Amino acid sequence: MQVAKWGNSLAVRLPVALVQELGIADGDELLLQPAPRQAAQPASVSVTRLPSKLERLQSVRHLRAPWGADFAFDRDEANAR
Repeated sequence: MQVAKWGNSLAVRLPVALVQELGIADGDELLLQPAPRQAAQPASVSVTRLPSKLERLQSVRHLRAPWGADFAFDRDEANAR
């Protein structure tokens, strides 16, 4: 892979085989962190794909509880504080 200038930043073009192996797609957010360095070894990076907003929302959906049958939203009561 080659590092190239992109505006004021640097960019790396990823080969298709690596993209498929990592399971990433256009628009995904990645977290790159330096991997622990061993003596006499070149520096390396660990790559983690961050969950999308939709994936984060779906992971907490099981936490929601249904409203009671007698629940009614009162806008005036909610804004009284």
